[in-house]
Amino acid sequence: MSIVIIGGNECMVCEYQQICKNHGCKAKVFVKEKSGFKKKLGSPDLMILFTNTVSHKMVRSALSEAKRNNIQIERTHSSSGAALTTVLKKYCKE
Repeated sequence: MSIVIIGGNECMVCEYQQICKNHGCKAKVFVKEKSGFKKKLGSPDLMILFTNTVSHKMVRSALSEAKRNNIQIERTHSSSGAALTTVLKKYCKE
């Protein structure tokens, strides 16, 4: 399963990817919006938004792409590893 994580802490990027790998998922993490953001999203199976640490502009961009490509979205306020694990348990097979 491919996942795109939007938001979170820069120092946690490797941890987010490792948590996803432990759940059998491949993850792309976008902490900040950079040029070509929409093109780099691709078409993942699941998009996770850490709503506490992401800009409104980035959320709008991500939601428009998700709607256009029919991508499932999960929002969580916390950007902790435990919050990510909880979301992955819901969607991924270990």
